[in-house]
Amino acid sequence: MTSNQERVGLAALHERLHRVLPAVSLVCQALPKTPQIRLWLLDELFPEKALDPHIVNAIMEEPPYWSFCWASGQVLAEFLFANPEWVKGRCVVDVGPGSGVVAIAAAMAGAGRVIACDLDQDALNATALNAAENRVNVELSQDLDSALAVADLVTAADILYDRENLPLLARFQQAAQVLLADSRVPDLNPPGYQLLGQWQSCTWPDLGESSEYNGVRVFASEPSL
Repeated sequence: MTSNQERVGLAALHERLHRVLPAVSLVCQALPKTPQIRLWLLDELFPEKALDPHIVNAIMEEPPYWSFCWASGQVLAEFLFANPEWVKGRCVVDVGPGSGVVAIAAAMAGAGRVIACDLDQDALNATALNAAENRVNVELSQDLDSALAVADLVTAADILYDRENLPLLARFQQAAQVLLADSRVPDLNPPGYQLLGQWQSCTWPDLGESSEYNGVRVFASEPSL
């Protein structure tokens, strides 16, 4: 992206955000655990006064997921920086990128190609803006099947806030390897995956969520027999 394109992209995201939260803006900020990544995220959560009911309804209907960096995304990004051999020279497909943090971390850690895949065009726009901010190349796609067909590694963080997404875990295994990070399903034990470990984090900006959502577990797909 050129600087002008970045300005246009930022303006478009602000326009989208202000439909839901008129008094809130995005600001470019470093992440607490991976300060080498800077993302355009909410500068504050909400004004001190109570939100109007129509704004609350708008947030529930069209939540701007891409304006936060979720706990699992931060943990998986940190994991890739600590273990770059997972992505080095490989084609990484990040599903449900949100702000793009994992896709950006994969590119910075040495991936040969990174594709961010989401049906939400706003999330893809946010990922493009943030990739440009961090000077890495991330391709965008809304076609999961085509992306999976070229993937060496699939990454996904906090996509299971909706349990209807659980069947995706089997689809991801079309790729040679999968890294899955989740803080939303405490009893998660997906078939064909093994637990690599658990880390503590929080959504940024901090939503003040229950501590149960601060424990992030990272799973890897088991090799096919």
